[in-house]
Amino acid sequence: MAKILIARLGALGDILHALPAITAIRTTFPDWTLGWLVEERWTELLTARGAKPSPESVSPQKPVVNLIHTVDTKRWRQNIFHRGTFTEMCGARRRVYDLHYDQVLDFQGAIKSAVLVRFSGASKISGFADPREPAARFFYSQKFSRVGEHVIEQNRALAAQALKPYLAGRELPLLPPALPADPAAEAWAQAEVARQGIASYALLNPGAGWGGKRWPAARFGAVAQALAKHNLKSLVNAAPGEEALAQEVIDAAGGHALAVSCSVGQLIALTRRARIFVGGDTGPLHLAAALDVPAVGLFGPTDPARTGPFNAKAIALRHPESKTTFSHNRRPDEGLLQIRAEEVIGAARHLLGGRYA
Repeated sequence: MAKILIARLGALGDILHALPAITAIRTTFPDWTLGWLVEERWTELLTARGAKPSPESVSPQKPVVNLIHTVDTKRWRQNIFHRGTFTEMCGARRRVYDLHYDQVLDFQGAIKSAVLVRFSGASKISGFADPREPAARFFYSQKFSRVGEHVIEQNRALAAQALKPYLAGRELPLLPPALPADPAAEAWAQAEVARQGIASYALLNPGAGWGGKRWPAARFGAVAQALAKHNLKSLVNAAPGEEALAQEVIDAAGGHALAVSCSVGQLIALTRRARIFVGGDTGPLHLAAALDVPAVGLFGPTDPARTGPFNAKAIALRHPESKTTFSHNRRPDEGLLQIRAEEVIGAARHLLGGRYA
């Protein structure tokens, strides 16, 4: 039985893009020990909150990995000269090293992930030949070309190439990501929906990692007003720091939208219940796709062919004026601004079907 360490520290969407490959590994090799190196804030994508019967068990509450190795690189950088930071970093490194992993798969392709996995002591460290940060490849003992257009396909191909000796001619399947079942989060979502007094709702996500991917709040408000005509209230996801943006949407929605703030696990439960999702190229959109919830994705500087919702129930909207770039511009992409509210409303009605069309 092999021991495999996965490195994908964050963020929400990127972890969701790696999960199908790891779900496939778990399904193909159910007796293997799989560990995941991840930022502490994203652990609820891998395990439900609360105590587990065994820290190394796999269960519906922790369906993919046996072990979760948490790091907090942002806090470490902010307190780099603090003695406690060094002690914490050494402890994290020791816990990984002592498990004697046979192989590491670095899906992140960043210098920080490559350095961290190098300290694992594994004899094989596999990554992309063209990682996001080129210097990361110098930490890999095995480098593989990207295969496929979508990043989910590329991640599956990386895993298949790196684990070829174990597969012995078998295919590594492309499977939906297995997400934790969290009874407490499900109970919260049910209670929250009841508290808001809504029977059926749309989930809107106006935020994004950078300004170039943010569609105007007023247009989200127009979408909420249109969906209200079909008896769909809109819940506006307000991530930490995005409360003011969510309020702009609510103000523009004319009383047809409500803000909701929640943990990652609670967002999973809330998204699972949504009738439809509308948002830009950011983690909650990919969560909706992973949960097979109908979704309208709004794309500007990023290419939906590479990072769009990997889901037949989704519609990705992008105008020709948009040019693919990874520069984190603060101003909304000019092509993204060409997407009219009417286009989004039409796409949502198409996905809802029947009496909504």
